[in-house]
Amino acid sequence: MKIRELVSLEDKRDKFSVLFDDGADIKVTYAQIADFGLYSGRELSDDEYAQLRDDLELSTAKSRALRILGSRNMSAFDISKRLIDKGTSRETAQKTVQWLEKIGAVNDEAYAEMIASHYSAQGYGLAKIKDELYRRGVARDLWEDALEAVGDTSGAVNAFLGKKLTSNSDTSDIRRTVGALQRRGFGYSEAKEAVDRYMENLDEPV
Repeated sequence: MKIRELVSLEDKRDKFSVLFDDGADIKVTYAQIADFGLYSGRELSDDEYAQLRDDLELSTAKSRALRILGSRNMSAFDISKRLIDKGTSRETAQKTVQWLEKIGAVNDEAYAEMIASHYSAQGYGLAKIKDELYRRGVARDLWEDALEAVGDTSGAVNAFLGKKLTSNSDTSDIRRTVGALQRRGFGYSEAKEAVDRYMENLDEPV
């Protein structure tokens, strides 16, 4: 592959078009020009050309991954999936995730603890938290430490129950509320105990 011309892109100061004799046109940066020794008239072997294309895909994937992350936290699985969905190869997506982990932009251990803390603070049970960790692709070997970091959820649960129950709530209200807690990730016994305890506290004289 012979380079016919390098053309500076006016709208992007650090970008160049590399035009090849066969009509191919790829965009590169100053760094890639230096790394690959690109100049007009240079002949690239098939291996050199393939390496250049691989490097371009990886740098594009890195930039795309950083844009996807923005100010959000995401798991390695989610980032990889988003990149693949946008056309990045699996191999390049994996390399990109490894780079993100290396620079500290992705940390599944910290992310798992953040997810667990967030949902427990909202009054959700362990089943819901586990479901969220699974849905976000967090490795199971990180779940235990994340769940151990969950603090006392009774305050958040009581705040939720306060929106559902009063001292005048009847048996059907209580049954529906137990079901609501189950849907939030609590087992039946755990939900029933929480509701009974809440109702007992309502009945206690101030």
